[in-house]
Amino acid sequence: MAALKPAYLIHGDDHGAVAERRAGLRALAEGGEGDAASVELLEGDAGTPAGVAQALATMTLAIGRRVIIVEGVERWRDADVEKHLLPAMREIPPETTLALFAREEPRAKAAAPVHEAVKRAGGQVVAQMTVKPWELPKWAREQAARIGLSLDGAAAKALVAQVGERQQRLLRELEKLALEDESPDKGAVSDPSARAAGSSAMRQVTLADIESRAAHSAEWRAYGLADALVGGDRREAALSYLRLRHQGERLSGLTYLMAQRLRDALAAALRLRSGESVAEVKRGIRMPPRAADRFLADVAHTDPEKLREALAALADLEVDSRGGAVLSIGRSPLAGMSEDTLALRAIEEMTR
Repeated sequence: MAALKPAYLIHGDDHGAVAERRAGLRALAEGGEGDAASVELLEGDAGTPAGVAQALATMTLAIGRRVIIVEGVERWRDADVEKHLLPAMREIPPETTLALFAREEPRAKAAAPVHEAVKRAGGQVVAQMTVKPWELPKWAREQAARIGLSLDGAAAKALVAQVGERQQRLLRELEKLALEDESPDKGAVSDPSARAAGSSAMRQVTLADIESRAAHSAEWRAYGLADALVGGDRREAALSYLRLRHQGERLSGLTYLMAQRLRDALAAALRLRSGESVAEVKRGIRMPPRAADRFLADVAHTDPEKLREALAALADLEVDSRGGAVLSIGRSPLAGMSEDTLALRAIEEMTR
């Protein structure tokens, strides 16, 4: 196993990249034949500065390196960090790695003392920040060149417009394009060293390639997930959610789009119940005609009260995925679970 530092702080608003770093670290720690490390996960109520300090002070019977992965660092307060974490990190036990992960939002960021503590411990701080929207076409061209594709300016702009602004989504689409049929007449080069030799060894990706092959934006896919919820299709809703998460979408963004769609469904259901015709309701819906027809067909067979309950379940999901209510007495017992577990349980509840 490659040498690990005593501490890491992986933070930033690119949640997909933060998740990939976490998965990579865990795979590195658990890999190998005889030198695999023991891995502990602290999240929810256990993933606090006091919880980390207690874990560092606790003796373990495991042999070899011990890796402690901590989620939710973006919610820590400076005072708690200074009181509990800083003293504990001054002397991290030998053969121990503390990995702190902060999935940041505008109002939730890893505290400055956490950065300082990791650096003082001889650790590494890694920022995973999203690229500004106007810089994405240039960034996409750079990433395409890295994997052997030549993407011109028009194709890069079309890719961003069609796929969306999530970097992980853009990377996945570029990788899929790189793995498409690499026949000689397309100028593909299968040898990675040849690809690195220069643009002449790269496969050209045109505007037509992007329009015909790249996936549509996550917004429409999230609406597909919401439509499955409206229609009560549990299997399709769960599969849609897992696909979106796999491509790097944030739970917070998906929750927002699902709630928006469910509110539209509730408004349409109430209008239909009040006696308005389907044609009248359809005129007020901003979506393609066929999609509107399918949407209203599902709404017509859905009880408005069920839609209200689904919106309430989404609100609970948003609170629980952020660590639960501020006061412990108001927290759901599910608040300590992982985001995906919480989301799949919410989907099950909404499609009963």
